[in-house]
Amino acid sequence: MAKRVNKIKDGAHCKVTSGVHAGKSGIVRDINTSKTGHVTITVLQSSGERFKTLAKNVVI
Repeated sequence: MAKRVNKIKDGAHCKVTSGVHAGKSGIVRDINTSKTGHVTITVLQSSGERFKTLAKNVVI
């Protein structure tokens, strides 16, 4: 099974394509890997609002 690799970097502009926050966009501010191995990111919108989402749900 091929693994999808995103080049997520702190400060990169991203758009959420699926999940609860689908359609939102902003700047990547924090990248974490959970105990189960899922990569999560914090996205800062231009309005100042922050939200967390899974990295697999975003495109750079």
